[in-house]
Order: sequence, then C-alpha cells, then structure tokens
Amino acid sequence: MVQPVTQKIFQLFETKGGSMYGGEAVTQLEHALQSAYLAKLDNAKDSLIVASLLHDIGHLLHDLPEMASEDGIDDVHEELAGGFLTKYFTEDVVEPVKLHVQAKRYLCATEQGYYESLSQPSKTSLVFQGGIMNDQEVENFKTNPFYLDAISLRKWDDLAKDPDFVTPHLVDFITSLELTLKK
Repeated sequence: MVQPVTQKIFQLFETKGGSMYGGEAVTQLEHALQSAYLAKLDNAKDSLIVASLLHDIGHLLHDLPEMASEDGIDDVHEELAGGFLTKYFTEDVVEPVKLHVQAKRYLCATEQGYYESLSQPSKTSLVFQGGIMNDQEVENFKTNPFYLDAISLRKWDDLAKDPDFVTPHLVDFITSLELTLKK
C-alpha cells in the first residue's frame, strides 16, 4: 500500500508540477523526473534518487509566481523542501536537498568552468542565493557530512533541463520513495 506522504507528493506534482521550471524549457515535474532518472542512471543509492526527485519540491509548496526568481525573489525553496521532507524522510534524503543551492555556490567557487556552464536562470538566482562562496564558506560547506551527496545532486539538477529527455514516470519511483521514509 502506498504511504500517505507518497500520495501527497504525487498530488503536489499533479496539481503544480505542470508549472514551468524557473525560466527553463521544462516543467517542474519534468525537471524532477530528469534529475531522479539521471541519479538512477549513475547508480545512485535510493536516498539520492529520492533527493534528486524532490530537491525542488519547495517550489510546489509556496504560492509565489512561477517566475519569482526572474523578479529577484528568492523563494528559499530548499528551506521549504527541507522543512517538509524532514517530517517524512531520512536524513540522507533531506540534507542533500537542503544543501543543493549551497552546492551550486560551492561549485562556482571550486570547479573551473562551472559558473559558465550554468543556464541564465541559474546564474540569475545565484545572485540572491548568496553568490559564489568565499574561501571560508567553502571550508564550512565541506564540514557537512552530506556535502558530496549535495554536489552529486546539484550536477544532476543542472543537467535536468532538456525538453527532449525521456524519463520513467513518477510511479516508477514509488519503491525508492517508500524505502527512504522514516520508520
């Protein structure tokens, strides 16, 4: 039997997942499915597949306009997602989700060419998300035990913007979702 939180997540994607993903050519649902499928293709553990699927669920939890980031509004979606997911999922799902914005800032500071590879909407949001990390922020970020998972998630996130990428359906991720719920 499918757990109530899984049904709630499916309902969120059904009602709000058709909205466009922040200036990109994919919907919120397409972006989530692409992120999760990329994680699965990389043989990620279930917790990272679920984190990839749900990393932007915070966008579905607020009532701001679709293009809030283009208007310079930080919807703090990673915090909204973290607050929601903490109630239901294990820490190895929640923490990479909470850190995925910081991972973008980190990668801009530490990986040559990363900033240039970002889409324009990602560059725009980077500004009000704190910009490129300084040296002290980089060191602080690396103290989190989930920082490497957050970096992996971030890289799948960056690639998950292809309108022609064919993915499995949401129902195909039920097993991973259910395996990573708090007991």
